[in-house]
Amino acid sequence: MCIEQLFISPGHNYFGHHGQPPDIHPIVAVDEIECVAGRGIRGDRFFDYKPDYKGQITFFAAEVLDDLRISITDRCNERCLYCMPEGYKGWERQTDHLTAEEILRVVRVAAGMGFRKFRLTGGEPLVRRDVVEIVRAMHALPGVECVGLSTNGTKLAALAQPLRAAGLRTVNVSLDALGEVSYRRVTGGNLADVLAGIRAAVAAGFERVKLNCVLMRGVNESEIWPLVLFAAEHGLPLRFIQLMPVTSAEVLTEANFFPVTEAMRMLAEREELEAQPSHYLGFGPAKYYRLKHTGALVGFIGALTTPHFCETCNKLRLTADGKIRPCLGDHGELDLRETLRAAPTDEAVREVLLAALRRKPLEHGFGRQYQPCRPMTAIGG
Repeated sequence: MCIEQLFISPGHNYFGHHGQPPDIHPIVAVDEIECVAGRGIRGDRFFDYKPDYKGQITFFAAEVLDDLRISITDRCNERCLYCMPEGYKGWERQTDHLTAEEILRVVRVAAGMGFRKFRLTGGEPLVRRDVVEIVRAMHALPGVECVGLSTNGTKLAALAQPLRAAGLRTVNVSLDALGEVSYRRVTGGNLADVLAGIRAAVAAGFERVKLNCVLMRGVNESEIWPLVLFAAEHGLPLRFIQLMPVTSAEVLTEANFFPVTEAMRMLAEREELEAQPSHYLGFGPAKYYRLKHTGALVGFIGALTTPHFCETCNKLRLTADGKIRPCLGDHGELDLRETLRAAPTDEAVREVLLAALRRKPLEHGFGRQYQPCRPMTAIGG
């Protein structure tokens, strides 16, 4: 449905900067946009929107799609329960991974289309030997405002300083437990390496270091409060993430599923939770709260239990083997690698990205009998 004006709601900014725009203001007349399944398009810029009826006046609440998650490898030096199925051996051949030059070409084209935030993921991105060079080259590209990294932290101690010098601005570190036994049960890895990586990241002076904990019933409930205290002690935001059936549908059984609402109740029994402004730390889906006494800043990401969860999604994903995935909870992918290797011009790359944006669903399919296909390690976090 198209109407006379496309509007941005409070707290959202057309260009993706951090300033606060007026309460509601028009940005483009309807004759300048094409409306595709709830998506406004002006040139190369895409907007998800929803109608909000107030009397005879209709407004759009919009989100700028300007975040690209790039998996640079499907390899990992850990085997997390929620990311890699037991016995998994489905890794892509190295020749099927995008090269550094191909990754940078995608970033250059995407930045020219209005993408501003880029995050390197995996697998574990720090097992790729040229990761520092990729960050440095991305940081230098026109239009790139922020290069971030999601990591398990095991190799971060040695790489934090080189990455910061190369232009990396933010780091998210997975930390699902503080007990060595629990941590090894979840990841198969060495907790001491991760803690050393977190300390190195803080010392390197990144603009933001976040901790991520995936909630698993019967596995790490007892780790929630120790993690909160650890985050408070080090002044780091901690996000609790609800399991999604990306790798296995078994995560949704009563024996495994641990909703973020239950984690919130557990914390509220200990301390008062003070709601923080939306978009408190970036433009992700987490809802943040400050614990009144410890001062810990905690976020909750609940894809299956948070109403209207997808309305603020502003991202696409690029897999290590060159597939553009518009939505984590939808199997639809477009092959960008073939275009990168066959097309001499960037216009063909841009067309694939535009096609992916048009195919981005308005909501994920996790609640509609979603059946896992590619595991998380193959898609990218």
